[in-house]
Amino acid sequence: MITLTIAGSDSGGGAGIQADIKTFQELGVFGTSVITALTAQNTLGVHGIFPTTVQFVEAQLKAVLEDFNVTAIKTGMLFNSEIIECVAATLKNRGLPLIVDPVMIAKGGASLLQQESIQALKNKLLPIATVCTPNIPEAEVISGRSIHTEQELFLAAQDIISLGVQCVVMKGGHLAGDKAIDAVFIKGEVPFVLETNRFETKHTHGTGCTFSAALTAEIAKGKSLQEAVLEAKKFVHLAISNPLNIGHGFGPTNHFVYRQLEGKCDVVCH
Repeated sequence: MITLTIAGSDSGGGAGIQADIKTFQELGVFGTSVITALTAQNTLGVHGIFPTTVQFVEAQLKAVLEDFNVTAIKTGMLFNSEIIECVAATLKNRGLPLIVDPVMIAKGGASLLQQESIQALKNKLLPIATVCTPNIPEAEVISGRSIHTEQELFLAAQDIISLGVQCVVMKGGHLAGDKAIDAVFIKGEVPFVLETNRFETKHTHGTGCTFSAALTAEIAKGKSLQEAVLEAKKFVHLAISNPLNIGHGFGPTNHFVYRQLEGKCDVVCH
């Protein structure tokens, strides 16, 4: 199976293209890439962003799709509205599963998506997406709602589904509590929750990229949305709870451990 990630490069190796390719490899799919921006970053923060031109994004995208039988695609940092519109136009009629990780803010607080791009994301990309995987702050921006309660979470998810997305995974890592809870909303189905014990660590850089890449890999392999989300949750939970402890700031997750432990992980689904 062949997957494609359209995202930014992380020179620190914990997020972006690098995290996606590592995750694809660990889950047994071949990863291809389209780089939307170069970043100078490490575990201490983003020290510079150099966006790729929209023409070169398009050239990379067409080069990959013309030669490889890609079975699932994910997007990460798309940086600006021109790149978003280019990606959406190129993928619109291809009928491929598209997983959108709406990357907006880096762990260190740097903005990774220009403000005018939010409307392009909502109007162009999400209507053709299979899955959207926002964390709570990202879901608030997309839906225009504050999310503090279960009811507000449900309403925000329905707002995002109304844009055309088939499935929304609301990642609850930013919510309080001793459990890491993700709420999954699939159009026309009963919502469900994935729950794991919360692991206290600062080494969480790239968790969103890693989760969405794992989800993309499992969908590429033919898993149902529910099966793919469950396996992706296992992958990222193991990656967080077995930290590498490298770097002096928010370190990367452990992409090796899922394969080493054969995916054995307690996830409660209800």
